[in-house]
Amino acid sequence: MTRLGMVLVTHVADVSEGVVKLLREVAKDVDITVGAGLDDGQIGTSFERIQAAFDANPAEELLVFYDLGSAKMNLEMVMEFSERPVHLYDTAFVESAYTAAALIQAESNLDEINQQLAPLKIK
Repeated sequence: MTRLGMVLVTHVADVSEGVVKLLREVAKDVDITVGAGLDDGQIGTSFERIQAAFDANPAEELLVFYDLGSAKMNLEMVMEFSERPVHLYDTAFVESAYTAAALIQAESNLDEINQQLAPLKIK
């Protein structure tokens, strides 16, 4: 089990899967799970899919990235039930997920990752 892992939450499952494909180029050893889309293939996010992504990720601590505001609402509900530390980032989705994945792969600590993600914050 690795210390830091990632969860990606988007309204469209193909978006998250595409980003995971990109992240695997720089972070083949990082635990990355996805909670995206709705069960019927429609656009949206669901508590259940996000919870499943949390449950499937074996990391001790999670860094979580999302695409739009309503995804954040579902994420925050899931976070309330998490027994491990979860860090939710209000940052540019693709850029920050890529940066975090590369830094986790390079065994950077959470403070170093947070420093690198700070300029990507969405205001």
